[in-house]
Amino acid sequence: MSVRPWLSCYPKEIPTHLSYDEQPLHSYLTHAAELYGEKTAIHFMGKDLSFQEVYESALKVGRYLRKLGIEKGDRVAIMLPNSPQAVISYFGTLYAGGIVVQTNPLYTEREIEYQMKDSGAKAIITLDILYPRVRSVMKNTDLQHIIVTAVKDYLPFPKNIIYPFIQQKQTGLKVHVEEHGTNHDFLTIMKTEAPEAVDVTVHSEEDLALLQYTGGTTGFPKGVMLTHKNLIANTSMCAAWMYKCKKGEEIILGVLPFFHVYGMTAVMVLSIMQGYKMVLLPKFDVKMTLKAIQKQRPTLFPGAPTIYIALLNEPSLQKYDLSSIQCCISGSAPLPAEIQQRFEKVTGGRLVEGYGLSETSPVTHSNFLWGEERVKGSVGVPWPDTDAVILSLETGKALPPGEVGEIAIKGPQVMKGYWNRPEETERTFKDGWLLTGDVGYMDENGYFFVVDRKKDVILAGGYNIYPREVEEVLYEHEAVQEAAVIGVPDPYRGETVKAFIVRKEGHIVTEEELDQYMRENLAVYKVPKIYEFRDELPKTAVGKILRRVLVDEEKKNIEKTS
Repeated sequence: MSVRPWLSCYPKEIPTHLSYDEQPLHSYLTHAAELYGEKTAIHFMGKDLSFQEVYESALKVGRYLRKLGIEKGDRVAIMLPNSPQAVISYFGTLYAGGIVVQTNPLYTEREIEYQMKDSGAKAIITLDILYPRVRSVMKNTDLQHIIVTAVKDYLPFPKNIIYPFIQQKQTGLKVHVEEHGTNHDFLTIMKTEAPEAVDVTVHSEEDLALLQYTGGTTGFPKGVMLTHKNLIANTSMCAAWMYKCKKGEEIILGVLPFFHVYGMTAVMVLSIMQGYKMVLLPKFDVKMTLKAIQKQRPTLFPGAPTIYIALLNEPSLQKYDLSSIQCCISGSAPLPAEIQQRFEKVTGGRLVEGYGLSETSPVTHSNFLWGEERVKGSVGVPWPDTDAVILSLETGKALPPGEVGEIAIKGPQVMKGYWNRPEETERTFKDGWLLTGDVGYMDENGYFFVVDRKKDVILAGGYNIYPREVEEVLYEHEAVQEAAVIGVPDPYRGETVKAFIVRKEGHIVTEEELDQYMRENLAVYKVPKIYEFRDELPKTAVGKILRRVLVDEEKKNIEKTS
């Protein structure tokens, strides 16, 4: 591409081109230990770990994995919530020359078995309470070793004594794992291994650091192959974008799960690369998050819209001081403008929407955090060294500004391909461009707008209706906390629009009132014809509302009644 209109919008502080270190991703932890050794790298539920402690612990894991027979290129699954062990295990796997397989701790036995089989993982690092699930599927996979840890292992006294009783009460599980044969204890590794480096040669551009499985909202999850350079490039772009943030000084709130690519890059890897302190929460809980912000004073808070929405709708919000927050980039789902404005008013910081996908490590676009005036409804402009184009849905040719088509991406953060799926990899690329499956357009200044997922477009009476546009209007209603819009079969129009609504606590709104409101704000053909009120909507672990689940539920309901 010779024309990149977005570059003229860049503030002078953001370079249009970056240079990327030809080194493995884990070398950044080595450097961080040298530069910030005694500085706090992780704060977890009252316990602090320095960069030196994290580094030495990761070296121990790396050495132990080698002793278990893990060689360069072998896959090691990490099935942990946000915790010191998750960070240590991630970098320990890389030090051993292994490839990390991020695994959601909420997975069922069926989902664990599928991912272990597909990735061919030889070892898994997981929690004691998750051990029974892993053990039950082990015989059907290539897993040879299970390294077990517990949340209490990295809690301060007396929380480490009390927590197992709380955990047992909440889960009904009391699990004791004997250390023998294929079972290994994480704390024992920390006590017995020497913190010595393993000699492994890594080529950052070619060698994989991560298999990041897609959410599976459009079929079976696929392993996205991300190299060391992919992740270094995207994290370097992120650091350049946040140019006011100071190396070694910022505090970042880690509530986005690390098994999701956005949390992994924008919190964990960024913190190690830049010497930031991570305040880790093992799960998203509104009160726990608000208390952590007030007490730990994070300056950076990457999140997802549902996280910000939940905080803003907490009745006791006014009791908490959130003024430490300076900037947040929201990802994984569309950010309603009304939520953005309310959050900025409460915190005094900046909240902007970004865009990306697992296949791009994940970020490709973002609005500017400072300086430039924001363009309403836009996901922003491409990051440094990132090209984007709109391709016609009919011809595949590049389209001029203002015309709607499929967003395609090129850049150093773009994946190598899908694990063991050469045909799907080939279908996903066109002339070197990654086809995102997202429908959008670019304005004359280079700002991009995501209209919707290609598969989610509703075809009603000859019109293309984009769920995101309808949801944006619903979110502006004072009684709506969450909204999801899908197309359902209609004998006359082909499809018609159905909206699922979660009301805000203490608010009442009827279908008739919403219908009148929507007709005042949208063309009549876009207005939902059916409304369904729910207490909650199905979501991914990172809080992205799963339209596909709602579509499947509708299909099943139709089958039952037909």
